[in-house]
Amino acid sequence: MSLSRFNKYRNSKNAVRLTVIFAFGLTLQFPSVRAAGITPGANPEQSSKPHRLVVLTDIEADPDDTQSLVRLLLYSNEIDIRGLIATTSIHKRSSVHPDSIRNVIHAYDAVHENLLKHDASYPTAESLLAKVKQGLPEYGMKGVGDGKDSQGSDWIIQVLEEEDQRPLWVSVWGGANTLAQALHKIRNTKTESEAQRLITRLRVYTISDQDDSGIWMRRNFPDLFYIVSPGGYENSTWSAINQHVEGINNETISNRWLAQNIQQDHGPLGAVYPDVAWGMEGDTPSFLLLIPNGLNVPERPDWGGWGGRHEKTIPEHASFNSGFTGGVPIEPEPRAIWTNANDTYVPYVFNEYGRAVRRDDNSFTNNKVTLWRWRDDFQNDFAARMDWCTQSYKQANHPPHPCLEHPDNIAVKSGETFGLGARCTTDPDGDSMSFFWFQYSEAGTCKVPFRFSAENTIGVAVTAPKVEQTETTHIILRVTDKGSPALSRYKRVIVTINP
Repeated sequence: MSLSRFNKYRNSKNAVRLTVIFAFGLTLQFPSVRAAGITPGANPEQSSKPHRLVVLTDIEADPDDTQSLVRLLLYSNEIDIRGLIATTSIHKRSSVHPDSIRNVIHAYDAVHENLLKHDASYPTAESLLAKVKQGLPEYGMKGVGDGKDSQGSDWIIQVLEEEDQRPLWVSVWGGANTLAQALHKIRNTKTESEAQRLITRLRVYTISDQDDSGIWMRRNFPDLFYIVSPGGYENSTWSAINQHVEGINNETISNRWLAQNIQQDHGPLGAVYPDVAWGMEGDTPSFLLLIPNGLNVPERPDWGGWGGRHEKTIPEHASFNSGFTGGVPIEPEPRAIWTNANDTYVPYVFNEYGRAVRRDDNSFTNNKVTLWRWRDDFQNDFAARMDWCTQSYKQANHPPHPCLEHPDNIAVKSGETFGLGARCTTDPDGDSMSFFWFQYSEAGTCKVPFRFSAENTIGVAVTAPKVEQTETTHIILRVTDKGSPALSRYKRVIVTINP
């Protein structure tokens, strides 16, 4: 590659200079990008504080709630768990089981001392037990109205009223009527301005509609931030967490993998992880998007991440008015919600010789792709944290720390070749690392492919396409260590292309 190709960019005003070392040893320094007023390093959309979370769970309706709770507690160092509320659902109409939540926390307590060796931020079991509450043992809208307050619904209001500017995420694993009752009380007991202030703090991610209160909330609170796949479960985005996909390796959701990496020889917390009955961890996607991995931006579900990708729209009733719902009526949506979106995804796979990775022969397009494309990464992350329950820091693996040498929000010219690099990236265990850059076109407006010099190098030359109007695209850096299990973290670069 000749120097002349890059010389014309060398003297651009306010450019960020980047050194790129190509395979044949030529070192090029060129003004790669013009910063858009963003400090190099952290994504401005990533909060420095952990996200606040309240969970509503119909635990004991299906073993998968217990599975998801085991995983969630392993992320309690990075997610601020503010409530764990036992509720009903269409599958468990007349009883709630807070004791089952406590049982898992007791197992967490048995490994807490070892978890502290890996991160001193893990909360005590006592502090988590204080946040276990329960909703009414009534189904759906029968548990909503005057006189229907519960320990759980009052707790949601109490947490909402805390002097904390962070949004409150409510992760709904079963029925949502405890949240609906909190909203009912807020509307009837607060001034209009105060009610609006509290409601705008809420962020809801429900695993389908497992009672009839979800559609009621979306109809009566039009400003409520709401992520849901309405209708039949099999059409939902969240179901991709346990979907066997033809044409890819599904090992990390196999029962054998779960037995070896989660359930057995990983201490009391792994031992309480039950076998799969109807599906593995169907509730987990509702909090995966809160894990600070460099990819997730919870306030932007349309940008995609471990919890899938969603677009704000009014879904066509006919598109989801089918499939298994447990008997919950399917009604037309009254307004736009965050719901299923499609990705087109071509996996890159290990290459035995030559370039270490190659494009697979298979291409996939649907809403489930938005979630399972990250599945091996978040399953390996889960397995590593389960190792933290019993292993010393030196024995276990920990995720790498990607670091960009330039801003993560940049502007380039139509057709321009620019550079991206991550030479400041580190790994806490001193592991070797692999780098992979790719365009996530669905997260931006530009659908025309960018050209990369070589996707799997620490620094890459990228050519923007020709555009007639200003467009945006997202380029993702995935850094994966070579520890066991291999762990991945990301950086998101938002590129504005000007004509």
